[in-house]
Amino acid sequence: MGLFRILNTANGKQLIGSAADVPAMLNRQRAQLRLGAHPNAQLQADWSAFGPDAFVFETLDLLTLPDDVSYDPTGDLDVLQALWLEKLSPFGERGYNRPSRPS
Repeated sequence: MGLFRILNTANGKQLIGSAADVPAMLNRQRAQLRLGAHPNAQLQADWSAFGPDAFVFETLDLLTLPDDVSYDPTGDLDVLQALWLEKLSPFGERGYNRPSRPS
């Protein structure tokens, strides 16, 4: 459980995401891009323009889960993602993430 990044090495744009199973999510992201069915239209367009060799798929950070079976990692995962989004700022010209809307 943790965070992943898809980095476009051709233009430096990146997508930051979280998942309960990071390796499985990275496989899913690759499959969606190969099939032309990724929900992020900008990322899909760049994949089509630059090709798969221009992209790096990586694990950014993992949560260490306590032994407590009642532990719900959702809040910790949200905080971890917010920290990485603030650090890398993958929005607009720098990335594929969309800024959160104020509540």
